[in-house]
Amino acid sequence: MHQALRSRTVFRPAAGAPAAPGPRPHPPHVRSLIDADALRVLHRAARVLLADLPDLTDRLVAALQDQEPAYRAAVTSDPAATWQEVHRSLRHSVSSLIDPRGSRDAARRCSWKIGATRAEQGLPLDALLHAFRLGGSLVWQGLIEETCRTAPEDVRLLVHIAADVWNFVDEHCTLVADAYRQVERQLAWRRENRLRVLAGALLDGASRIADLPETAHALDLPEEGRYVVVAVTAGCPSDGAGARAAHGRGRRVYWHTGVEVDYGIVLLSENESGSGSQGEGEGGSGSGSESGSPGFRSQCPPSAVPSAHGSARTGVSTAVSGLAAVGDARRLADIALDMCPRTGGTVRLTEHLPAALVVSTPDLGAALVERVLGPLSGLEPADEAVLLDTLATWLACDGSAQRAGERLYCHRNTVLNRLRRYEQLTGRSLSRPADLVEISLALTARGLRTR
Repeated sequence: MHQALRSRTVFRPAAGAPAAPGPRPHPPHVRSLIDADALRVLHRAARVLLADLPDLTDRLVAALQDQEPAYRAAVTSDPAATWQEVHRSLRHSVSSLIDPRGSRDAARRCSWKIGATRAEQGLPLDALLHAFRLGGSLVWQGLIEETCRTAPEDVRLLVHIAADVWNFVDEHCTLVADAYRQVERQLAWRRENRLRVLAGALLDGASRIADLPETAHALDLPEEGRYVVVAVTAGCPSDGAGARAAHGRGRRVYWHTGVEVDYGIVLLSENESGSGSQGEGEGGSGSGSESGSPGFRSQCPPSAVPSAHGSARTGVSTAVSGLAAVGDARRLADIALDMCPRTGGTVRLTEHLPAALVVSTPDLGAALVERVLGPLSGLEPADEAVLLDTLATWLACDGSAQRAGERLYCHRNTVLNRLRRYEQLTGRSLSRPADLVEISLALTARGLRTR
């Protein structure tokens, strides 16, 4: 506690200054006597309160139950612990009125411990500060009542130490709030770190089955449901934030922030029975729910996932069943992200499955390119590029030479001549289905490799 009395500074005029007119109404020694008398009255009343501390504790606990709902629950759940906490705090506070220097450190440690403990228990800070102020009011009221009972003429002297008593209360309220907020920050960091660990293990496919209920609760996502994982990366932070916001609109999603890639675990539909059909949420007739509250049911097809904005690159996995399969979905989202153009865009794996097969096995893709397109490497680069461009355009036009010619700004016969030349150089036939599959995959692998 602060010293019960502040030192009073007596004004002395500077050398050479004119003396103040008239006599001083209260000489300094008179004020000192008043302060000493106030201390005597304070110490006498405080010793009585200290001797009757259990009764004072009962009164404060009753006041907390009556005036502070948060403490009402605490008293009901553990009355003995609450009573001991109040008793200990009052003992240190009243002792500080009698011996400020000897009791100050112990009182501060007591208040700090109460603030830290109540933060860990989740008691609201406002309720805790209210409790300390109620305690201060009760002690001040007890000092006045005791002085009125034993020496009514001395009550007026308590006015001289009132500011110091309430400064003590304010000091300990600040101390309690500092301890509370420090522990609150530590707890928030621990919760966030635990959440990141659980989500990271889920995305890595390293979650234990026993951890899934805790993970589902922490992420506020059902253990059973249909999910996709969205992988987002962007050169501009605003583009990345815009893409994440777009994917979170109207659906439940948890975002795990990484060093280079952010992953969103997106709930497509929640299975009430715990086992959904394989096709649920993948059809085009599903509609996304606008509710973000737990327990909602929605059917949001992967194709409804919005496109990325600006420089953001987004890969969307195919749908999987249950949180346990989120690790598989994350690997598929990475494959889709690898297929995105460097300038930005969104790739949904369900729309690019053949290309995904090539990307997921790059060695086999390179071997396929060498086998199917290798014979063209002996041509002049410009000549090779013309043949490959014509072949890719013809496949994109579903085998229509007419439409391919329109895209390439040449006659359909020119397209057919180029295709026949390819067949002659490679020994493959564009009318043979097996050859067409290999050609299509080889062109896809080559395009991904040259991006």
